[in-house]
Amino acid sequence: MEHILIVDDDLSLLKVLKMRLEAEKYKVTDVSSGSEALAASAHVFFDMAIIDYQLKDETGIEVMVSLNRIDPELPVIILTAYGTIEKAVSAIKKGAYGYLTKPFEGSELIHHVRQCLEKNKLTKEVKELRSMVFKKFGFENIIAKDETMKTALEKIVLAAATDSNILIEGESGTGKELVAKSIHVSGSRKHGPFIAINCAAIPESLFESELFGYKKGAFTGAANNKKGFLEQARNGTFFFDEISEIPVSVQAKLLRVLQENEFYPLGGNEKIKFEARIIAATNKKLSDEVSRGNFREDLYYRIHVIPITLPPLRERRECIPVLAHYFLNEFRQQMKKNVSQFSSAAMKKLVHAAWPGNVRELKNIVEYCVAMSKDPVISPDLILLDQKEVHDELKPFKDAKLSFEKDYIMQLLRVTKGNISLAAKLSGKYRADFYDLMKKCGLKAEDFRDTV
Repeated sequence: MEHILIVDDDLSLLKVLKMRLEAEKYKVTDVSSGSEALAASAHVFFDMAIIDYQLKDETGIEVMVSLNRIDPELPVIILTAYGTIEKAVSAIKKGAYGYLTKPFEGSELIHHVRQCLEKNKLTKEVKELRSMVFKKFGFENIIAKDETMKTALEKIVLAAATDSNILIEGESGTGKELVAKSIHVSGSRKHGPFIAINCAAIPESLFESELFGYKKGAFTGAANNKKGFLEQARNGTFFFDEISEIPVSVQAKLLRVLQENEFYPLGGNEKIKFEARIIAATNKKLSDEVSRGNFREDLYYRIHVIPITLPPLRERRECIPVLAHYFLNEFRQQMKKNVSQFSSAAMKKLVHAAWPGNVRELKNIVEYCVAMSKDPVISPDLILLDQKEVHDELKPFKDAKLSFEKDYIMQLLRVTKGNISLAAKLSGKYRADFYDLMKKCGLKAEDFRDTV
């Protein structure tokens, strides 16, 4: 049911408008001033608004502009008195959907309302269809406020302009698939398919048949021909997520595909041309897997043409407030809730968290906060973090320096078993200076003489 906001200081007309719209099964909120409209809009997302041009303390255009600051997509119909066409034109120039000149028939009102809602719905659908891919996966969706991520994004943009194979490394939840999709939709193969598989989720016994496809009768249960993932990716991008988990038995066959750009489906005699770009991702250090014998070195060099490393969220804390607000806006629009910001204590809690699940974990927590919040401001008690995930607050420089000095001197005293002369020598300090440091840190040599 569409929810319509009416703003008019003529209480009789306000009542009539409400009755007519409710008779058409619309939900209606009626107010008599701009301030009441803003207050209502702060708690509810409306599908459209009808605003009288001439209110007591302000114009309907001013109210419309204020409402659009809260919801830029809100369509508005302005009610104007007879003979004030210039005001109506002015309203449309300022962003109104349309206008109605008083007096008007009830049928005329309903016609305009239906047209407004239908056109707004259609406009949104078209806009979403046109920008769906870029909205979700364009480079503008990759938030990079820190130098490490900015460097990575520069490399991502350059990589998208090529057709070279790419290896993305990073912890779980750092956005590897988002980067892969961003590269795809920004590259020359954007009109082709984007085929993604999670190598860890496919049983070893099914990996070959899923990857290469098969012909009818190739094995027991192969009742029909099946096109494999490699063939489905033709002229597009093939994304191997968690590529380190590809069974060793399949790695050699995949290497041959990348070398020869062709393959046979299981049970088939005709070669199929492989024409797709490879993007691989892993949450492991793939070179280490090569050293351990878990991943073929020759396959590693085939996919490791352009390496991209995504930093964990705990190493890019300056991005946390930006990401948190980005997700907050996304979820409040989805849920149509008036949740507009985090309290300073809540944001502090987010910034100091350890984030083992990285951006994915942050997104989940913000979604929970928006869903559960009863107020416009998210309080710290809504941010559910394991206490082990919360770092101590950053100390002042003086305290941090003292903490470091104490830890360092304690290590030296443990190693030298309390021998101050040897500890001073190892630290490059004079014995007297070292002793002063011990005294400042409240340490005694005898406490370390029996340590092993």
